[in-house]
Amino acid sequence: MVLAEPLAAQSVGQGSFGRAGQGDFQSLSFTGSGSEYFGIWIVNILLTIITLGIYSAWAKVRRNRYFYGNTVLLGRGFEYHARGEQILIGRIIVFAYLVLYNVLLTFVPIAGIALVLLFLCFVPWLVARGLRFSARVTSYRNVRFDFVGRAGGALLAFIVGPILAAVTLGILAPLASRWTYRYIGSNLRYGQRAFSTDPSVGAIYKSWAISAAIIVLGLLIIGFIAFLNIALFATAIESPDLLPAEMQMSLVTLMVLGYILFFAIFGVAALVYRAGVRNVAWSATTFDGKHRLLSDLSRLRYTWIAISNVVVTLLTLGLMRPWAAVRMARYVNEHTGVRFEGNVGEIFSAIAQEGSAVGAEFMDIEGFDFGF
Repeated sequence: MVLAEPLAAQSVGQGSFGRAGQGDFQSLSFTGSGSEYFGIWIVNILLTIITLGIYSAWAKVRRNRYFYGNTVLLGRGFEYHARGEQILIGRIIVFAYLVLYNVLLTFVPIAGIALVLLFLCFVPWLVARGLRFSARVTSYRNVRFDFVGRAGGALLAFIVGPILAAVTLGILAPLASRWTYRYIGSNLRYGQRAFSTDPSVGAIYKSWAISAAIIVLGLLIIGFIAFLNIALFATAIESPDLLPAEMQMSLVTLMVLGYILFFAIFGVAALVYRAGVRNVAWSATTFDGKHRLLSDLSRLRYTWIAISNVVVTLLTLGLMRPWAAVRMARYVNEHTGVRFEGNVGEIFSAIAQEGSAVGAEFMDIEGFDFGF
């Protein structure tokens, strides 16, 4: 297979990498628009409601094909090849399991508990299979991606890691993040060529430290506000009947605001951490041992976009969701790039001639998406 046009003749993307003057970096771009995606989104919503959720499988295919197709590298978009019935089959299997679980839990509680434990044993296998499916239904320039990770790696990355992060109150979260990115990145293939990811734990901890500082500062602010109103809280606990109606309303308002502020603090910290870890992990990823990926998301800008997207979506009762999704996709893509070593046209020509280890028959034999 020969590429239709020489890639070397194509211009460098106009993202942050191009502005940095590093001509070897090719940044991604997103060519979709909120108004265009709104048409797809609203039809997906309506058909999903009309079909009592059945159409959601095809809705996912339409959504992914739009976003993959508008994610552009070197003038060409990615492609998503999954079919609605593949996703529907996976969802039916999960739904049948949930029905069986609830029936057994109601009439035979011991069997229901045993079914949960059995399911937990299969989670790593389901995660690995889901990642494999997602990779194999994705292609770029007619060459499929692949994922070769095993259940053992998924167990470490998606179960052991999160548990360690939780029991240590987030202190070991960077280690869990490193396991996750290494598992996904180092088992990803494009054609016959492998990716490799080895992010530094120290670099991830630097991002973690910023998020931890946000949480500590936020909790101190909440604590200070609570301290200023300690007399009010004490009266409400000891003699609630003595509080006037207006003070009771003020107390309720204060508690609601504190509740919102508490979760907002952790939400902002999580967004800052996500952007920082993505930068570290992607920038520690190579393709075919020499072509380097790069991410340079601004933590502040990424957090602002995510939060403002949620606010606008809520204020418009969900109608601005397509705009928000496109806005985030455009920003993330513009700050993601690849540095190719050598002639880009020759690189992709060689990959295309090698072909892919993933055959189209996979789609018919074992292509189920379990939604993990």
